[in-house]
Amino acid sequence: MSKSNIEVLRTLPLAALAIACGSALGAQVNPDLAATLRAQGRAQALIVFADQTTPMLSPLAADADYKARRRALVDALRARAEAQQSSLKAWLDARGIAYRAYWIANVVEAEIDARDLKLLASRRDVGRIEPNPRIAERLPRPQSDAPAPDDVETVTWGVTKINAPQVWAAGFNGQGVVIGGEDTGYQWDHPALKPHYRGWNETTADHGYNWHDAIHDSVGNPCGNDAPAPCDDYGHGTHTAGTFAGDDGATHQIGVAPGAKWIGCRNMDEGNGTPARYIECMQWMLAPTDSNDENPNPDLAPDVISNSWTCTTGEGCTVGNEIFGAVLNLNAAGILFVAAAANDGPSCSTITAPPAIYNASFTIAATDSSDALAGFSSRGPVLGRPRVSPTATPIKPDVSAPGVAVLSAWPPNSYTNLDGTSMATPHVAGAAALIMSANPALKGHPAAVAAILRQTAVTVGITDPVNQTCGGTTRTTWPNNMMGHGRIDAFAAYQAAISDGVETE
Repeated sequence: MSKSNIEVLRTLPLAALAIACGSALGAQVNPDLAATLRAQGRAQALIVFADQTTPMLSPLAADADYKARRRALVDALRARAEAQQSSLKAWLDARGIAYRAYWIANVVEAEIDARDLKLLASRRDVGRIEPNPRIAERLPRPQSDAPAPDDVETVTWGVTKINAPQVWAAGFNGQGVVIGGEDTGYQWDHPALKPHYRGWNETTADHGYNWHDAIHDSVGNPCGNDAPAPCDDYGHGTHTAGTFAGDDGATHQIGVAPGAKWIGCRNMDEGNGTPARYIECMQWMLAPTDSNDENPNPDLAPDVISNSWTCTTGEGCTVGNEIFGAVLNLNAAGILFVAAAANDGPSCSTITAPPAIYNASFTIAATDSSDALAGFSSRGPVLGRPRVSPTATPIKPDVSAPGVAVLSAWPPNSYTNLDGTSMATPHVAGAAALIMSANPALKGHPAAVAAILRQTAVTVGITDPVNQTCGGTTRTTWPNNMMGHGRIDAFAAYQAAISDGVETE
């Protein structure tokens, strides 16, 4: 574009800027961001680079060691970011604009004003510019009038329902597997979590490579900012971790895979997420860093990540692809990405927000103790949002798991019942850990693990009280867009995982 044309562009109102950039330069400005700048003068923005592809790993063979593939992918992503982001970072530095750059999704977060936006939109290396707002909390909390839970008789009902104790009896309780949690943080020294935290060696704690805090600019948060040790400002994260790996060794056997180790990242400020926070935690999961947030090591990445959150339009995921590249790259790195379907049921097509909408995510619905689909559980099909392939419309959710009146850990050092697909999701992450523990060859092959969990899911007796048809599938059609392939069965999945002929891709 000529200099005169750029000067014309600078004089355009922000409402017209998105149209002008979209047609003339290819950079798209989200109208919500433009409106915020008009109203407030400054705002947090995500500057998304045009190149969002997953780097090719050739000549590394497809059947190469998964950690070698992961290292190669991380090296390629970091090299791309270094090459493509250097000019923008120099521009931001020259203007005194603070920023955070992310290589997992090739984006830069910065606080900008209206003039900055116009100048950024004229850059040919920028694909689009999106908002990065903060919104109010929306995660499950215990009901204030709910009765206090009794001590667990032996094992929580959800863990028993999916037959996890039968896998334990066969000698596999998640040992050798690492589960990552991205949530509101964690009370790491909770009696049910401390023995299973990778940063605890039974004598001292080392939080490097085991914990990261993506909250940097909160005001009044009880955990503060950049917490050096795991801290939960809400309770939700502690509850989910209890379900995937918790066990106090006494009366509270609440976790599906108590032999697994867990690590964590806080991506929400008292329940408030942003695309940048979600991306930051996903980047850290792909290559955990030391306590100074340096020396990333992809060999210490988890085998499965439990994600009991959604990125809503109010949080900045307005078109749905703001965090898409990060999820794809985790999947490409051999990490199973388990995601909650959300709690917007019972209507059809209520799975509407990332990451649940992505093909690369393993999406989870919630059932109760009678194997009935919860009324709040979001249903498919997914409509009008980005997937791996625009021609593929997969069944969503993928599977179901216990998510009603789930007892798990709660800070400080207590236990409580919660409802939600948030509670169903860690059951599935734990089940995935069990089958990878039984067959370590499945580690690094998320598609194979997901296929086993789908193929072995229970359909007999799984009901939908609403008796609806979503996306042309009824409750007697399997898979369907309400309950997926059925409710998971950890023991059936274990049997399939150890059988001959299991394909890793």
